Amino acid sequence: MEAKRRFVEDVAIIGGLIGVQFLYAGNSVLQSYIMFVGLPPTPLIISSNFVTFLILSPLAIFFERKSWPKRLSVKLLVQLVLISFAGVTLFQSLMLKGVDLTSPSMATAMPNLAPGLIFIIAWAFRLEKVDISCTYSRVKIVGTFLCVLGAITMSLMQSTKKNPFSEDVFLHDPLSSRSEHFYIFNKDRIIGCFYLVAAVIVLSSDVVLQAITLVDMPAPISLSAITSLIGVILTATLEFIEKHAIPTPWPIWSLKQLICYALMAGMITGVCFSFNAWAMKKRGPVLVSMFNPIGTVIAVIISCFLGQSIALGSLTGMFIMFTGLYFVLWAKGKEGFLQKDEHAIQSECHDVEKPLLQ
Repeated sequence: MEAKRRFVEDVAIIGGLIGVQFLYAGNSVLQSYIMFVGLPPTPLIISSNFVTFLILSPLAIFFERKSWPKRLSVKLLVQLVLISFAGVTLFQSLMLKGVDLTSPSMATAMPNLAPGLIFIIAWAFRLEKVDISCTYSRVKIVGTFLCVLGAITMSLMQSTKKNPFSEDVFLHDPLSSRSEHFYIFNKDRIIGCFYLVAAVIVLSSDVVLQAITLVDMPAPISLSAITSLIGVILTATLEFIEKHAIPTPWPIWSLKQLICYALMAGMITGVCFSFNAWAMKKRGPVLVSMFNPIGTVIAVIISCFLGQSIALGSLTGMFIMFTGLYFVLWAKGKEGFLQKDEHAIQSECHDVEKPLLQ
């Protein structure tokens, strides 16, 4: 009976994680189209994150109320504001600009850099210990290098075109102009790749800060809900200070269309976050992270069905990045097992760290 229950649970977790990646990939393709038609990113960020707050708040109250801190210290308040600014205002703005200038497949592939970058940032702040004599430390270093190498390869190959006779220069992209050169570097796509890399760096820093904050506030759903609300306030305030107005989606979109998108995006974020949190609790963060590349594959397939081709060099860069990702995840997983056995840690490796991916 126990074996049957666990089998059903495994099927539910694996099927759910694949479904989560379908939702993420579909949302990325939709965002690419929305940015292409000329909608400003600010109303999308504000509306979708406000809906995320509305969806997650009841879950936070029901499941995590007992885990809330008894008082709001200045330190915790500053951490919440920084997480909100980085994770909502800055990350989502950079991500949407990157999607607009590149492609959904690039946008879903770049976040796979995060585990390697988290390792570097945590190491810089001495939240991770690195011992070169330890096999797992060496594997993480190699994996991080492969992630960065894959991202650079993917960015460069995604920004070139090898067809002087095509009606649409570089992967049927309307942003490019026709040229007689055999190879062309598309400036807009290179800038878009920089936006995506910057977004992932911000995301990685934000994850490290969340790991620190969760020590004082061990309630991840509550943290996501409150930072979504603070992010909405910060985004609207900064946009108003900069432009003395908050951009609206009309006449391109009606209020009804904006509300429909906000509900859909907010539900995707809320459902995916909640399911991932449950899956992490059941099977750990490594298994959840291993499904991330599936979203990129799905986005590539959807893009191809929509008439967009993918450069072979770009696919090569994705493969290199995914290889590095699994190197890092494998080392993290092995360290997770070692942390359960103090004697094994001391005898096999001194590379003991805080499990930031958790």
